[in-house]
Amino acid sequence: MAKTIWVNEQIDPSGLIYTCIACCNQEQAEACHDSFETNLTDEQKAMGWIARLRTVEDWDDVPVNSLKLD
Repeated sequence: MAKTIWVNEQIDPSGLIYTCIACCNQEQAEACHDSFETNLTDEQKAMGWIARLRTVEDWDDVPVNSLKLD
């Protein structure tokens, strides 16, 4: 049975993942995403930084450099 893994990423203008946290708790993931979004300055947003929340079904699909909370 597949489980949902929530992946939070802050991505810089060149498309590189700057920060990544993955977990299996949707509420925790949404709170993390809100924090990532809030912590981006207006200047960063204007330059193209984004906060993205996405889901995957396998830990192999989570970026290697992420903090993984299970």
